[in-house]
Amino acid sequence: MRKMKIFTALLLFAMALLLLIPVFHADSHSVYIIPVEAEVERGLQAFIDRGIEEAEEADAGAIIFEIDTPGGFVDAADGIARLLQDTDIETIAYINQDALSAGAFLALNADEIYMHPSARMGAAQVIDQAGNAAADKADSAWRSSMVNAAESSDRETEYALAMADASIDLPEYRAGEGELLTLRAGEAEEVGYSEGTVSSIEELLELKGLQDSELVYINETFSENLARFLTNPVVVPILLSVAMLGLLLELFTPGIGVPAFIGLTSLMLFFYGHLVAGLAGYESIILLVIGLGLMILEFFVPGGVAGILGIAAVLGSILLAGGDLQTTAIAVLIAMIAATSGMVILVKFFGKRLQLFNRIILSDSTDTKSGYVSTANRPELIGQMAVTATELRPSGTIVFGDERIDAVSEGRYIGRGKDVKIIKVEGSRIVVRELEKKEEEE
Repeated sequence: MRKMKIFTALLLFAMALLLLIPVFHADSHSVYIIPVEAEVERGLQAFIDRGIEEAEEADAGAIIFEIDTPGGFVDAADGIARLLQDTDIETIAYINQDALSAGAFLALNADEIYMHPSARMGAAQVIDQAGNAAADKADSAWRSSMVNAAESSDRETEYALAMADASIDLPEYRAGEGELLTLRAGEAEEVGYSEGTVSSIEELLELKGLQDSELVYINETFSENLARFLTNPVVVPILLSVAMLGLLLELFTPGIGVPAFIGLTSLMLFFYGHLVAGLAGYESIILLVIGLGLMILEFFVPGGVAGILGIAAVLGSILLAGGDLQTTAIAVLIAMIAATSGMVILVKFFGKRLQLFNRIILSDSTDTKSGYVSTANRPELIGQMAVTATELRPSGTIVFGDERIDAVSEGRYIGRGKDVKIIKVEGSRIVVRELEKKEEEE
C-alpha cells in the first residue's frame, strides 16, 4: 500500500512537471526588436527580412518594430509589408518618433501599434522624384494599399485614406482640405489606430506581459549599412553614371587604366550592394562577367560584334540585379544620358588641358611656326619687275626671270607681254601693277 502511494505521488509530480513545461517555454520566449529607421528602401527591406528570419528560427514570441522614419519608396514599403503579413509571429509596431508616409503604411501592416506620447503617424501621400504628388494611377494604387493595410488589422479605413488623400475632410483631426491627416499619439488611440501610448519599449513589454522575455536586438551590420546606401534609388544612377563614364573613357583611350579602374569599382559597388541586400543573384554576376569578357575580347578581335554583345550582357546583368525592372531601367537611362553628356563636356572644355585625352584629341596645330604652310610665302618679290606671259583678266601668269608665277592684277585688264611690278604678296596671292611709260623710262 505504501509503495502504491509513493508511485502515485511520483506520477502526479511528473504530470505536474509536464504541465509546467509549456509555461516555462512561454516565459522563455524571446522578443526580437528590429529598428525601422531613416529612409524606407530596398536595403532596409533586406535587413528586416533577415531580422524576421532570425526571429522565426528562434521561435520568438513577438517582434517589435521600433519605427522612426520620414517614409521612403513604395516598392520597398510593399516588400516589407509582405514580410510582416507572411510571418506567423506577432508583430508590434512601436512608433517612438515619426511614422510618416511609407512608415505609416508599415505600422498599419503590424498586428498592433503602440506610440510614444510625442510620436506622429500619417502624411502618406505618394511623392515623385521631383517632390510633386504622383500621377493619378500611382496615387490610386497607393490609396488602395493603405486601405488594405488598415483592413488587415481591423481598423477604420477612413483615416488611412485621409493620410493618403488630402481631399478627405476630417476637421476634428486638423486634416482639412489640402492637408494630409497626421495623427498624434492620443488621437491615434482615440480612433483605434493605436493600442496604447507608452514611453518606452520596457513599458510596452510590461503592458503586453512580456517583461520577463529575453530581448534580442537586431542591429544592422556594416555591410548592410553600406548596402542600404548603395541601393538607394538616388545613389544607384550616380554609381552607374560613373561606371559608364569610366568605361567610355577607357574605350576611347585604351591603356590608361585609371578610368577603367574607377568605372569597374563603381560597377562592383553597385553589384555588391544589391547582392548584400538580397536583390541580386549570382546569375547576374555570371552575366556581368560574360559581358566584360566580351568587351575585352573586342580589343583583340575587332569587328564590333563582341563589343555589342558585351554591352548588352552588362546592361542585362544590371537590370537583373536591380530587383525592380522599371526603377533600374530608369536608373540605367539616366546613367547613359549623364555619361554621354559628361564625355562631351570633358572632351569639349577640358580635353586640351588634360593629358588623359591626348590619345583622342589632336593637340598639334598646323601653324607657320610648326612648319605647316599651304604654300611658300615670298615677300622678297615685292617691288620686283616681271613680264606678263598671259593676259591678266585679272588673273594670269607672269614671268620673273626664268620662273613662271601665277598672279593677279589690281583689278584692271593687263595685256600679254606687258611690263608689270609686283606690289603685294599675300601667301599664294601675288598682286601686280602695269608699269606706265614714265616708270619704264626711269
